[in-house]
Amino acid sequence: MHPSIAPSSVADSIPLIIVSSEELAEVLATLPAPAKAFATAQGFAADTGSHLVLPDAAGGIAAVLFGWAPLKAEADPFLPGKLPPLLPEGTYRLERLPEAAAANAVLGFLLGAYRFDRYRTKKAPPKARLVLPPGVDGEEVTRIAEAVALGRDLINTPANDLGPDGIEAAARSVAGRHGATIAVTVGDDLLTGNFPMIHAVGRASAVAPRLIDLTWGDPAHPKVTLVGKGVAFDTGGLDIKPPAGMALMKKDMGGAAAALALADLVIGAKLPVRLRVLIPAVENAISGSSFRPGDILQSRKGLTVEIGNTDAEGRLILGDALALADEEAPDLIVDYATLTGAARVALGPDLPPFYTDDDALAARLASLSRAVNDPVWRMPFWSPYDSMLSSKIADVNHIAGSAFAGSVIAALFLRRFVDKAGAYMHFDIFGWTPSAKPGRPEGGEVQAARLVYAYLKERFGR
Repeated sequence: MHPSIAPSSVADSIPLIIVSSEELAEVLATLPAPAKAFATAQGFAADTGSHLVLPDAAGGIAAVLFGWAPLKAEADPFLPGKLPPLLPEGTYRLERLPEAAAANAVLGFLLGAYRFDRYRTKKAPPKARLVLPPGVDGEEVTRIAEAVALGRDLINTPANDLGPDGIEAAARSVAGRHGATIAVTVGDDLLTGNFPMIHAVGRASAVAPRLIDLTWGDPAHPKVTLVGKGVAFDTGGLDIKPPAGMALMKKDMGGAAAALALADLVIGAKLPVRLRVLIPAVENAISGSSFRPGDILQSRKGLTVEIGNTDAEGRLILGDALALADEEAPDLIVDYATLTGAARVALGPDLPPFYTDDDALAARLASLSRAVNDPVWRMPFWSPYDSMLSSKIADVNHIAGSAFAGSVIAALFLRRFVDKAGAYMHFDIFGWTPSAKPGRPEGGEVQAARLVYAYLKERFGR
């Protein structure tokens, strides 16, 4: 079980009483007179997200009031995720919690307990623990919280400790834990293996580029392939980023982190699929061997690609990986990539766009995203914009000649490498929470991994 989950047999747990402002008078009337008087004296109004620790006669904690109306349409399902660092040490049980809100409430609490303290000499993890409410699967919620923590840790780790080789080590750890098979193509072997764009993007780094290929499951089961962008650090290449644009580029492997977190969930749940995870892992560095604007690259697909800007490197490495994924015509390909600033301009950091030509799949994802509180928003593979990728000297340019529709253009480029898959989804994620929210501490975030896990469970679950 997760360390923030207490044994269900704990009898002396502290009531954590959920109450809305409309219900406050009714709840206060059920409390002992001293507790009611204390709450009144403190002016507690049950504002959303507020809490109040009520003392008992001996100076201990009698209960905690928590302002929340979980069934309201505008309610944040993860609101209890703000409590772990705020509550005094102890074991708590949620009271007045509707069953429909219980699973997300617990998951939010566990996700809010996450801390990235690898580099801190003094570590101070939250000490509040939660007794599982009835009907919440402790093993499942633990599996989800730990997979998210895995992905967050990877994104939060700086590039001096997580280069392409570190991404490989993380993938090998996941494979070893679950008995999956892994193969890695490194350095110049990428050329002989026909991954020329991965090689070109990563060859300037002191750490060789590589393609990580993890497989698990019965080959007779439906084939699901995940592709994650693994740019350990992105300087922009010769089209170098300014300092502000480079500051967070340790997170440019957020797609790889999301794919590994999802793989950890799928394999941990033993879903009846043949899972494959492809991660092109590179550093977009600068040296005498950097690829250049104006270069023409060969691709695994056979298309020649004109380089319009070396800072649009992610779609190049994904192109080779997607072409490999597509060759075996899987039932579903899902790619994750911290791909475009244009997606953030359109939808902000918390709402990643996704692309698919499958309307039924898109509708189901939209519904599930609300249910599991992993928000996404569909954007179109708008085919009339394909012409914006035209090149005068190659089959395709990898960027458009204008500043319009940047996320759509990137998605259209990637779609050119997928022909045979039963369905294809592309997620243009940010991979980062800029300011802390309940259940989402500031830092790395594995967006859309929990969502796709919920979809795969529903579609392929036993």
